[in-house]
Amino acid sequence: MEALPEPLQNLKGKVAIVTGASRGIGRATALALAAEGANVVVNYASSSTAADAVVAEITAMNAGGAIALQADVSKVDQVEAMVNQVLEKWGRIDVLVNNAGITRDTLLLRMKPEDWQAVIDLNLTGVFLCTRAVSKVMLKQKSGRIVNITSVAGQMGNPGQANYSAAKAGVIGFTKTVAKELASRGITVNAVAPGFIATDMTSDLNAEPILQFIPLARYGQPEEVAGMIRFLAADPAAAYVTGQVMNVDGGMVMA
Repeated sequence: MEALPEPLQNLKGKVAIVTGASRGIGRATALALAAEGANVVVNYASSSTAADAVVAEITAMNAGGAIALQADVSKVDQVEAMVNQVLEKWGRIDVLVNNAGITRDTLLLRMKPEDWQAVIDLNLTGVFLCTRAVSKVMLKQKSGRIVNITSVAGQMGNPGQANYSAAKAGVIGFTKTVAKELASRGITVNAVAPGFIATDMTSDLNAEPILQFIPLARYGQPEEVAGMIRFLAADPAAAYVTGQVMNVDGGMVMA
């Protein structure tokens, strides 16, 4: 019988990069991975204040270490600089969570080309750039776990989000392709598709009509999404899971 791959029994001594980790799902994920013992890279795009607060929370846990690193993940030079900084500090990368994302919502006929491009650049191209950079390290290690954050919008569409839905659908196709390319080297690649989660991104929405389409009749919490990410990134039982899309959406999408 073929031996099973050595599992990440926990993340002690391992290194995880979480993009867009200053708030919401990214913050909850950084804390969840740190609780597993990981050294966590708290990536942020501009202001370091919130990212530094997440680092302080992780430090107070006395579990894994943490650093805040600035990088616009849609820019190849900034992504490569971030990865190089991580390698200089810790010498390895075991987990990548591609979480960074933005919205520029409006109906198609009102959507400006720059609003389309900004969302595609960060939400899709950013996933490509980070995955490409980190996979080079993981291929040498012959191990690693990559988790891409997509959305139910990428599965079912959403009026006013042609750019966001297209990017998130692209993340799903990207995930499945890269999972096939990297599987032979012990690297898993999966996606998590949140539904409506209580974050800054959903704070201005009118919840009443949305809840009619959610069987569990409530918004999800960032920690619930982080729990699925933690499973895919750290649990030994996830070693045989790759190329999958895991929905955390209260039952919105039932394939």
